[in-house]
Amino acid sequence: MKASTRKESASKATEIAAADVQEIDAFVERVWSEDGLAQRTLEAYRQDLETLARWLNARQRHLRTARREDLSAFHGAQPVAVRSMARRQSAFRRFYASLARDEPGFDDPTLLIERPKMPRSLPKALAEREIEGLLDAPDAGTTLGLRDRAMFELMYASGLRVSELVELPLAALNTRQGVLRVTGKGGKDRLVPVGEVALERIQAYLAEARPVLAKGRQPAALFLSKRGEGMTRQMFWTLVKRYAVGVGINSKRISPHVLRHSFATHLLNHGADLRALQMLLGHSALSTTQIYTLVAKEGLKRLHAQHHPRG
Repeated sequence: MKASTRKESASKATEIAAADVQEIDAFVERVWSEDGLAQRTLEAYRQDLETLARWLNARQRHLRTARREDLSAFHGAQPVAVRSMARRQSAFRRFYASLARDEPGFDDPTLLIERPKMPRSLPKALAEREIEGLLDAPDAGTTLGLRDRAMFELMYASGLRVSELVELPLAALNTRQGVLRVTGKGGKDRLVPVGEVALERIQAYLAEARPVLAKGRQPAALFLSKRGEGMTRQMFWTLVKRYAVGVGINSKRISPHVLRHSFATHLLNHGADLRALQMLLGHSALSTTQIYTLVAKEGLKRLHAQHHPRG
């Protein structure tokens, strides 16, 4: 076979059939309008379905005509990490359930496929003294230090997700009432208390730092980068890691959500109600919030083992 012919065949093998493209587009539009899924989730679902469609197309099959044997063979030929596998299967189950809902008698190929067992991992939370050191690490005598202090304090005081923090518009903050209107997953809004210390640091940032960063403009974002634009998740992660290492916190114990996890764990340690914590975190299901009770229990076990004479 000539090289040009081989290249052409390889190209065709990676194409997606036009019918599959239409099916995927319709599915993504549907789950966006009905379920309000986040853009990142929609993009991940689309990528997973396109990967499956290419694999099927190379075998002269399509998404609509795929059988359980096809999906099992695909999973075997396209190994991924457990979490990626779980997300991939979630995309496939949603897609075929959507087809089955519209077409009575449609044979859903995902029904008998075994779901991967997810490892139970607990959120990482810092000790309260470590949080204190991290919150005080930025230099309040500089423009960026004022901004970083305000961001750290707000995230820890309100339990925001990183995406919620960096996407906060200035209009979301009510300094008189000390609350934020936060748009969380699925476009759901919730009111979150800010706290006195966080409010003081935000007001200092608004008065002294934000006008400098805005450079005479009126950007919508609450927290601005050196360029006068909204912050990104990557920027915030870099800040957290740099300051954490600077105050002696092991970088392996740091994650983009470390302040949110610490907020939840510390509230529970001080007697917060689980339902109230669910509302503050913006969890749609209480079971999601309950994982923080396991974090608290693990902390108590370590404390007992360390200090009890028969621990």
